[in-house]
Amino acid sequence: MEQLKSENFTVEIGSIETGSFESLLAGTYANSKIVIIVDENSHDNCLEYMLTTFTRLQDAEVMLLPAGEENKVLEVCFQVWESLTEYNIGRKDLVINLGGGVVTDMGGFIASVYKRGVDFINIPTTLLAMVDASIGGKTGVDLAGYKNQLGVFQHPKAIYVDPVFLETLPSNELMNGYAEMLKHALIRNASEWSRLSQLENIDFVIDPELILNSIRVKFDVVELDPFEKGLRKILNFGHTIGHGIEGYLLDKSPIGHGHAVALGMVAESYIAMKKGLLEKETQSEVQRTVLSKFPTVFLDDDAMESVVQLTLHDKKNFNQAIQMALIDAIGSCQYDVVVSEQEVMEALIYLNQFVQLN
Repeated sequence: MEQLKSENFTVEIGSIETGSFESLLAGTYANSKIVIIVDENSHDNCLEYMLTTFTRLQDAEVMLLPAGEENKVLEVCFQVWESLTEYNIGRKDLVINLGGGVVTDMGGFIASVYKRGVDFINIPTTLLAMVDASIGGKTGVDLAGYKNQLGVFQHPKAIYVDPVFLETLPSNELMNGYAEMLKHALIRNASEWSRLSQLENIDFVIDPELILNSIRVKFDVVELDPFEKGLRKILNFGHTIGHGIEGYLLDKSPIGHGHAVALGMVAESYIAMKKGLLEKETQSEVQRTVLSKFPTVFLDDDAMESVVQLTLHDKKNFNQAIQMALIDAIGSCQYDVVVSEQEVMEALIYLNQFVQLN
């Protein structure tokens, strides 16, 4: 059992059965009502394990969310808030978010604003949620097609990362998490990039050591900058263009968040190279490595223009200027780099040329 502990939050990595989860329920929340938020995937694959393993959860209210990024919207939150009210959930009760990134993002947001804040615990069940989405205190929902436009910073009382849940995941979901692990390595851990980029089988990515090393990157950055005033912005590498691609495709032919971030990393590495921040050889290594694992998607002229417009609504922008986190070497990243609309368009055109090669 590994534990990462800061002033704001604690992450336990290992079997949830042998960690502090049961004692937390029996102690701090002994007299609390418990609500478990799941989506269709975690309901079918993970909920029974939790209910049969921890008797304290057998009387919990289970709230089922529809799966998918397209359902990460206020309308669904309103339904849950109404149910919490019907169940008379109070500020001393507990919400457990059992699921992937959509569940931890939405569940955290729902708990954080209900009655000005109900305690919540994250139990991520996907690789992406384990290494990224469930950690750091960002909660949120999408608005008008824009990612995470509504949200608050609120840390869960604890995060339990148990690799047992990864046994239920299909390979495409593992790939989504793998993309975020590559991102963590590119911005902060060059030696880990060497290990991750050479993996030949996606099943190897569930190695607990690799997961822990990836979590450490996010944990350390968040601890230094919990409210994204500076350094934490490097965690957004690949996300400005990635979110644009993901948002554009959401109601057409959706791709996973990690897949979109992977394509965003290729495009943004190209921008870094064109700006003279990144050596051409390094940019080529990133592009070659990422595109060997993640297929590109074709964007016609109208689609590229739409993606550019979506980047203009990115939360990191300032004074109507697109601001990106861009790597300047493997394991090193700058933030608040101003990027023009034309540079985003050129990066998308660059990305498009690889469609026929996949």
